[in-house]
Amino acid sequence: MERQPTLSAARAEGIRDTRGFALIEILCVLAIIGMLAAIILPAIPRTTTRAKLESYAVETAALLKADRNAALRRQVRVTTQVDAEGRSIRSGVTGQTIRLPRDVVVQAMLASRCADRAAGRSIDFFPSGMSCGGTIALARPGMGYEVRVNWLTGGVEIVPQKLL
Repeated sequence: MERQPTLSAARAEGIRDTRGFALIEILCVLAIIGMLAAIILPAIPRTTTRAKLESYAVETAALLKADRNAALRRQVRVTTQVDAEGRSIRSGVTGQTIRLPRDVVVQAMLASRCADRAAGRSIDFFPSGMSCGGTIALARPGMGYEVRVNWLTGGVEIVPQKLL
Protein backbone atom coordinates (compact mmCIF):
# COMPACT_ATOMS: atom_id res chain seq x y z
CA MET A 1 0.00 0.00 0.00
CA GLU A 2 1.46 3.27 -1.14
CA ARG A 3 1.24 6.08 1.23
CA GLN A 4 -0.27 9.33 -0.06
CA PRO A 5 1.27 12.49 1.33
CA THR A 6 -1.16 14.43 3.38
CA LEU A 7 -2.12 17.90 2.36
CA SER A 8 -0.32 19.53 5.27
CA ALA A 9 2.91 17.59 4.59
CA ALA A 10 2.86 18.69 0.92
CA ARG A 11 2.36 22.30 1.92
CA ALA A 12 5.21 22.12 4.42
CA GLU A 13 7.54 20.76 1.71
CA GLY A 14 6.55 23.53 -0.71
CA ILE A 15 6.99 26.22 1.89
CA ARG A 16 10.35 24.83 2.94
CA ASP A 17 11.61 25.09 -0.64
CA THR A 18 10.60 28.74 -1.25
CA ARG A 19 11.12 30.30 2.12
CA GLY A 20 14.10 32.65 2.90
CA PHE A 21 17.50 33.21 1.34
CA ALA A 22 20.51 30.98 1.30
CA LEU A 23 23.52 32.01 3.32
CA ILE A 24 25.65 32.22 0.17
CA GLU A 25 23.21 34.73 -1.36
CA ILE A 26 23.39 36.97 1.69
CA LEU A 27 27.19 36.82 1.73
CA CYS A 28 27.33 37.76 -1.98
CA VAL A 29 25.12 40.80 -1.40
CA LEU A 30 27.24 41.89 1.57
CA ALA A 31 30.42 41.49 -0.49
CA ILE A 32 28.99 43.64 -3.28
CA ILE A 33 27.92 46.34 -0.80
CA GLY A 34 31.40 46.25 0.79
CA MET A 35 33.13 46.69 -2.57
CA LEU A 36 30.87 49.61 -3.51
CA ALA A 37 31.54 51.28 -0.16
CA ALA A 38 35.30 50.81 -0.62
CA ILE A 39 35.11 52.53 -3.99
CA ILE A 40 32.68 55.34 -3.12
CA LEU A 41 33.68 56.39 0.43
CA PRO A 42 37.21 57.65 -0.39
CA ALA A 43 35.72 59.87 -3.11
CA ILE A 44 33.53 61.74 -0.60
CA PRO A 45 35.42 64.89 0.49
CA ARG A 46 36.10 65.14 4.19
CA THR A 47 35.83 68.86 4.84
CA THR A 48 35.35 70.72 8.05
CA THR A 49 31.67 71.44 8.62
CA ARG A 50 30.34 74.83 9.66
CA ALA A 51 29.56 73.50 13.14
CA LYS A 52 33.06 72.05 13.55
CA LEU A 53 34.62 75.35 12.41
CA GLU A 54 32.52 77.17 14.99
CA SER A 55 33.61 74.71 17.67
CA TYR A 56 37.28 75.39 16.80
CA ALA A 57 36.60 79.13 17.20
CA VAL A 58 34.88 78.57 20.55
CA GLU A 59 37.71 76.30 21.72
CA THR A 60 40.29 78.93 20.70
CA ALA A 61 38.39 81.67 22.53
CA ALA A 62 38.09 79.50 25.65
CA LEU A 63 41.84 78.81 25.65
CA LEU A 64 42.60 82.55 25.33
CA LYS A 65 40.12 83.41 28.10
CA ALA A 66 41.66 80.79 30.39
CA ASP A 67 45.13 82.27 29.81
CA ARG A 68 43.82 85.79 30.53
CA ASN A 69 42.11 84.61 33.72
CA ALA A 70 45.29 82.85 34.83
CA ALA A 71 47.30 86.05 34.27
CA LEU A 72 44.84 88.01 36.42
CA ARG A 73 44.60 85.36 39.14
CA ARG A 74 48.33 84.60 39.43
CA GLN A 75 49.48 88.16 38.77
CA VAL A 76 51.98 87.02 36.11
CA ARG A 77 52.43 87.54 32.38
CA VAL A 78 50.98 84.65 30.34
CA THR A 79 51.94 84.06 26.70
CA THR A 80 49.68 82.15 24.30
CA GLN A 81 51.66 80.86 21.30
CA VAL A 82 50.01 81.19 17.89
CA ASP A 83 51.52 79.26 14.98
CA ALA A 84 49.41 80.05 11.90
CA GLU A 85 51.66 78.08 9.52
CA GLY A 86 51.66 75.05 11.81
CA ARG A 87 47.92 75.45 12.45
CA SER A 88 48.22 75.32 16.22
CA ILE A 89 47.50 77.47 19.27
CA ARG A 90 49.19 76.63 22.57
CA SER A 91 48.16 77.78 26.02
CA GLY A 92 50.83 79.46 28.12
CA VAL A 93 49.35 78.10 31.35
CA THR A 94 48.18 74.55 30.74
CA GLY A 95 50.22 73.70 27.63
CA GLN A 96 47.01 72.56 25.92
CA THR A 97 47.37 72.76 22.13
CA ILE A 98 44.58 73.21 19.61
CA ARG A 99 45.49 71.67 16.25
CA LEU A 100 43.44 72.73 13.26
CA PRO A 101 42.81 70.58 10.15
CA ARG A 102 44.41 71.33 6.78
CA ASP A 103 41.24 72.52 5.12
CA VAL A 104 40.87 75.37 7.65
CA VAL A 105 42.76 78.51 6.66
CA VAL A 106 44.44 80.04 9.73
CA GLN A 107 45.59 83.66 9.72
CA ALA A 108 46.92 85.58 12.67
CA MET A 109 47.25 89.35 12.97
CA LEU A 110 49.39 89.87 16.04
CA ALA A 111 51.33 92.78 17.50
CA SER A 112 54.92 92.91 16.22
CA ARG A 113 56.06 94.43 19.54
CA CYS A 114 54.45 93.97 22.90
CA ALA A 115 55.46 95.89 26.00
CA ASP A 116 59.27 95.90 25.82
CA ARG A 117 59.98 92.96 23.54
CA ALA A 118 59.31 91.64 20.03
CA ALA A 119 56.20 89.50 19.79
CA GLY A 120 54.68 88.54 16.44
CA ARG A 121 53.92 84.90 17.26
CA SER A 122 52.03 85.22 20.51
CA ILE A 123 49.34 87.02 22.45
CA ASP A 124 50.52 88.10 25.88
CA PHE A 125 48.18 88.70 28.80
CA PHE A 126 49.32 90.93 31.67
CA PRO A 127 48.43 90.88 35.39
CA SER A 128 46.49 94.14 34.89
CA GLY A 129 44.08 92.44 32.48
CA MET A 130 45.53 94.14 29.42
CA SER A 131 47.04 92.21 26.52
CA CYS A 132 49.03 92.67 23.33
CA GLY A 133 45.84 92.04 21.41
CA GLY A 134 45.42 90.29 18.13
CA THR A 135 43.08 88.46 15.81
CA ILE A 136 43.07 84.80 14.85
CA ALA A 137 40.99 84.11 11.73
CA LEU A 138 39.72 80.59 11.03
CA ALA A 139 38.09 80.10 7.63
CA ARG A 140 36.87 77.57 5.12
CA PRO A 141 35.13 78.26 1.81
CA GLY A 142 31.95 80.19 2.49
CA MET A 143 32.39 80.68 6.24
CA GLY A 144 34.85 82.00 8.76
CA TYR A 145 35.29 83.22 12.31
CA GLU A 146 37.62 85.76 13.86
CA VAL A 147 38.67 85.36 17.46
CA ARG A 148 39.61 88.87 18.58
CA VAL A 149 41.57 89.84 21.67
CA ASN A 150 41.20 93.48 22.74
CA TRP A 151 44.57 94.98 23.66
CA LEU A 152 43.14 97.34 26.29
CA THR A 153 40.78 95.05 28.16
CA GLY A 154 42.13 91.63 27.19
CA GLY A 155 38.56 90.63 26.38
CA VAL A 156 38.04 87.82 23.87
CA GLU A 157 35.19 87.76 21.35
CA ILE A 158 34.17 85.63 18.37
CA VAL A 159 32.98 87.42 15.24
CA PRO A 160 31.45 85.39 12.38
CA GLN A 161 32.59 86.32 8.86
CA LYS A 162 30.69 85.72 5.61
CA LEU A 163 33.16 84.69 2.93
CA LEU A 164 32.59 84.31 -0.80
